[in-house]
Amino acid sequence: MTESDSPAEAAEAAEAQLASLVDEATALAGELAEADARRLRASVVRPLSALLRRPAGHAPTSPGPASAGPGTSGERLWALAQEATRLRARPQAPAELIEATAALQDLVCGRGDDHDTAARHAELRRLQAALPAAIMPAPDGPYLVTDARYVTDHLGEPVATTPTTALCRCGASALKPLCDGTHATTGFTSGKDPKRVPDHRETHVGQQVDVLDNRGICQHSGYCTDRLASVFHQRGEPFVTPSGGRMDEIVRAVRDCPSGALSFAIDQVEARDAVDRHGTREPAIEVSKDGPYRVTGAIPLVQEDGTAVPRDQGASLEHYALCRCGQSRNKPFCSGMHWYVGFRDPVPEADHRPSIFEWAGGLPALERMTRLFYEKHVPQDPLLAPLFASMSPDHPQRVAKWLGEVFCGPSRYSDEYGGYTRMISQHMGKGLTEEQRARWVKLLTLSAQEAGLPNDAEFRSAFGAYIEWGSRLAVENSQAGATPPPHMPVPHWDWHTAAGAPGSRVPAIAAPAAEPEAPPVLPSADEPVRFADHVKPLFRAMDRQSMTFVFDLWAHDDVSRHADAILRRLRAGTMPCDGPWPTERIDAFARWIDEGKQP
Repeated sequence: MTESDSPAEAAEAAEAQLASLVDEATALAGELAEADARRLRASVVRPLSALLRRPAGHAPTSPGPASAGPGTSGERLWALAQEATRLRARPQAPAELIEATAALQDLVCGRGDDHDTAARHAELRRLQAALPAAIMPAPDGPYLVTDARYVTDHLGEPVATTPTTALCRCGASALKPLCDGTHATTGFTSGKDPKRVPDHRETHVGQQVDVLDNRGICQHSGYCTDRLASVFHQRGEPFVTPSGGRMDEIVRAVRDCPSGALSFAIDQVEARDAVDRHGTREPAIEVSKDGPYRVTGAIPLVQEDGTAVPRDQGASLEHYALCRCGQSRNKPFCSGMHWYVGFRDPVPEADHRPSIFEWAGGLPALERMTRLFYEKHVPQDPLLAPLFASMSPDHPQRVAKWLGEVFCGPSRYSDEYGGYTRMISQHMGKGLTEEQRARWVKLLTLSAQEAGLPNDAEFRSAFGAYIEWGSRLAVENSQAGATPPPHMPVPHWDWHTAAGAPGSRVPAIAAPAAEPEAPPVLPSADEPVRFADHVKPLFRAMDRQSMTFVFDLWAHDDVSRHADAILRRLRAGTMPCDGPWPTERIDAFARWIDEGKQP
């Protein structure tokens, strides 16, 4: 297609390209495994064929049998994905083309090794780099997300996506949260229900702050009624009595509303930017558990022609909730119908035992707790307020990520801030007292309760054990002259973890010097390396004590299981914690691994 082409010629060329995509996808579907073939037909051939049947244009006569082209089926599928991405990168691409592109990208990015996947992601991002981030609710179809790098599950862990992603909207996909084309066979429609709650915004006047509310937007998450029942009433009228709570509590509840139905005003002037945390949140889509997509960070919600999706009065453009069950009366927005229709995500395998991190509710739950702690309880406490007066704005999020990693969640704290060494640096020289420690534990426990973390005995026992143990270490590490062991791993606290017996760790306050241990005997060049004779003696009693919360350095099975990680730390000079090993000891440990980890 050239600049001299007429509009009709350009349209005909574009239709020819689409027809070629359909032909090639149809041919490939006959060669791929059943699951991939089904996906191609449902999410690529079907929408592209529907696009060619649109009244606005017509599909040209196919030039003959489908041309399979050179290469393996995998190579041809990759070429098809690239071509579809080039086509959808043009302005105002139709929804059917974007849906097909999303399916092709997902199919090709799940093939090959991690290096291939990363390279393909990078190339697809390059091809559509000019497109702004956006969410398009396709008519009677999925949510089409451009630049979907920020999709997480309800625990805060990343969901595998591609630069163009189709998220299920009908609630029936077998690939949730991704779309598999099921909406086309279930009669799903994207229209609003005439019986939905009317679009009407009310102002509830209070002594310090007015609350603005539109029940037509509400998704009934319960964040406000469950956490501030004196102001927000689940039953009865009026729904809001803003003089029933403190101003900071009301502001926090309004800002936490995931649907954007709530706002507040001071002196009759709405503080919309403050409610929306203007410019402070990265774009994100949370796939909530058994509920809607919770969108934050001002991701544009657009129609097929690029214009904004119409909103109800007072709706937030920064955060909103999109229906995921297919039954909302206010599509595309959630109206809470998932509660009534019993919408459920796939249940984990029967033998799956959730970690403490999962049981707590993941990173979102831990962040709710730390925000309550640092925003509500710390500022009004005379013992703790001076300690945290100069904390960074993201301190609550940092502590939540630390706790998440401790409780066997993702290594977000280590990846983003530096792990154990960084955490220790925050306590050095602070001179914390036992009274401050006890108050910290008491108020954090209260914050966990207020944030809705689980209240069962098992979770509270594990949670309480860690914060008691960790807070005592923080006090010890903060004293003058303390020398905490450096380069330790972040502790991992699971359902079986205990802090260990007294003396099972290297203390920050030095104990009286003990008699030096005899140096280990290293194996000769022609002698087999054995654990009992040569490896176990390499680890001193203090090395073993410092690692007992992770594994036993004097146990053959434990060291065998973690041998590669131990060797990396030895070569990096971060294990043991008080200095690097001589080269000959590291070489002996490496030989033991190479020779089969003999007992």
